[in-house]
Amino acid sequence: MLFRGSITALITPFSGADVDEDSFCRLVRWQIEQGTHGFVPCGTTGESPTLSHDEHNRVVALCIEEAQGRVPVMAGCGSNSTKEAIELARHAQAAGANGILVVAPYYNKPNQEGLYQHFKAVAAATTLPLFVYNIPGRSIVDIHDETLVRLFACDTIAGIKDASQDLARPLAMRLAAQEAGRDFCQLSGEDATVVPFLSMGGVGCISVSSNVAPRLCADLHEAWWAGDWKKADTLNQRLYPLHSVLFTEPNPVPVKYAASLLGLCQEDVRNPLVPASKETKQHVKDTIHQLKLQA
Repeated sequence: MLFRGSITALITPFSGADVDEDSFCRLVRWQIEQGTHGFVPCGTTGESPTLSHDEHNRVVALCIEEAQGRVPVMAGCGSNSTKEAIELARHAQAAGANGILVVAPYYNKPNQEGLYQHFKAVAAATTLPLFVYNIPGRSIVDIHDETLVRLFACDTIAGIKDASQDLARPLAMRLAAQEAGRDFCQLSGEDATVVPFLSMGGVGCISVSSNVAPRLCADLHEAWWAGDWKKADTLNQRLYPLHSVLFTEPNPVPVKYAASLLGLCQEDVRNPLVPASKETKQHVKDTIHQLKLQA
């Protein structure tokens, strides 16, 4: 599978009101040097809801240009407007992305038929592999397994980023895909569940933590592939405090502060997000120190 292992859900660095393109490009290059297996620009962690269309498209293009084919790029193309998601997906294909990530439409609260029609329409708009993004905690709607099975009929729907935290689902979907004769790439959307997710049929994780701990996150997956369960478990335990502290406030507020401590970018976020509290900053500092992270 093209997308597997530690796939970084990239932050979008800002400098005041503007996207900090230089910091973003340095981040991408550093991630590749550290062994990251793939990228997702302009997802939740990339603050896509506050990016203009021009900024969104520029960040996707920059990521693809900097990656230079060394690792695959899955462009975030989510919207609660099907028309807008199609436009973003078509730009991603024109820019040279290897896949697209499409979140369940938020705020509209579509039913299962509406979700099916949304993903079907976006999938038909390009030839890129489409990854369905299920995150009920943010979108309020849950993509049912039956809806995913219906979507197997769409050849370009290649997999899922599952942030439901339901660890029975990867196995259920793996069995359903086998019955349908489909390859279906399942990626965890929750860093803290990565090892049990892999054990139930997942092949990777779209990670927040790998923004600041790319080598450790990549090592965990490589240990898993090598069958070194002890090393994978040790790394998972070592990383858990980082996974935990990075979600003490809305993502990506803590991880941007963590990145600023490593000199990767400024901690700036866009309203309605606000900088991390003093308490969170101290917890992040302590965790970065304990893990001995550096850029």
